[in-house]
Amino acid sequence: MSRMVGTVSRGIRAPIIRSGDDLVEIVTQSVLEAARQDGFSVRDRDVIAMTEAIVARAQGNYATVDDIAADVRAKLGGGTVGVLFPILSRNRFAICLRGIAKGAKKIVLMLSYPSDEVGNHLIDVDRMDEKGVDPYRDVLTLERYRELFGYTTHPFTGVDYVDYYAQLIRESGAEAEILFANDPKAILPYARDVLCCDIHTRQRTKRRLKAAGAERVLGLDEIMTAPVNGSGCNERYGLLGSNKSTEDKVKLFPRDCQGLVEAIQARLLSETGRHVEVMVYGDGAFKDPVGKIWELADPVISPAYTAGLEGTPNELKLKYLADNDFAALSGEALRDAIKGEIQKKDGSLVGKMAAQGTTPRRLTDLIGSLCDLTSGSGDKGTPIVHIQGYFDNYTTE
Repeated sequence: MSRMVGTVSRGIRAPIIRSGDDLVEIVTQSVLEAARQDGFSVRDRDVIAMTEAIVARAQGNYATVDDIAADVRAKLGGGTVGVLFPILSRNRFAICLRGIAKGAKKIVLMLSYPSDEVGNHLIDVDRMDEKGVDPYRDVLTLERYRELFGYTTHPFTGVDYVDYYAQLIRESGAEAEILFANDPKAILPYARDVLCCDIHTRQRTKRRLKAAGAERVLGLDEIMTAPVNGSGCNERYGLLGSNKSTEDKVKLFPRDCQGLVEAIQARLLSETGRHVEVMVYGDGAFKDPVGKIWELADPVISPAYTAGLEGTPNELKLKYLADNDFAALSGEALRDAIKGEIQKKDGSLVGKMAAQGTTPRRLTDLIGSLCDLTSGSGDKGTPIVHIQGYFDNYTTE
């Protein structure tokens, strides 16, 4: 009988990772011990993935509120700073905001609406329509926002982020002014030095502000790009991808970890004789249909991966073939016809009708999202994921 199991994703338990730990040894031994205990074997083209959090922790890649404040003060002057389009997150942004506010005299915080970049809603869209508010044009002051929408809390966290962020700014020693707008240029009458805190739209936001005459324009990816007083840093992403570690410290996105994934690949080849692919993953990319929240708060899903994970899927849609090309067939004849079509498929199926409906996303984004869902973000204790059969298809025996 043909093999009946396709893709399998397993969360692998690991020790609690501390700064300085040897991840090559820990990841390799965790996978091998799981295989022994659970009775599976490592195969060629399996994927071994580890969350970015354990990589950054092993690197000791942390920064304090004071480190952030010093960098913001040095780069933006320490006066009035416009803080533009942050996401609404106690874990992702609150500690960063404390550092930013500590490095300035006044913060003009401009929030996007009705939601932030990753889908956390400040305003119910139906109420926004009822009030006649145009999010593309209207700039709301805090007073106008409260008049129209009152005090709203996040449905999952119970936090009024407008009030929470304002309090954080004031507790950090800065004056706070709150605006609501979606055009970045709306900040310029209030602040000429601007820190763009959006993630995936940051380059466009910075470009538009500079073209409109802003004086100093930086993104979160330009803060903490070098050590401050011996801190960690991230040369490429700065504060993007950081998470709360303690009340006054963030864990930064891991620094260069290409050597790590290649070393684990080599070690597993030595231990098992199998050529696996290895990657580091952060937030996946998927939308909650109820809460409307995208994960994707990291700048990329995978900051490092081995060469075999480059590219996009090249797949045929089996139901299209069954309903169209081979509509007259059934049973073994249908199975054999579809297998034959898969075996002769072109190197690229872009534009082919038989590929319609397949997902045109990068392999690392798809697999990283699967890993994020598998490992979870709470107390599962599985920061390593073993994926088997991802590159199989209907012809694989």
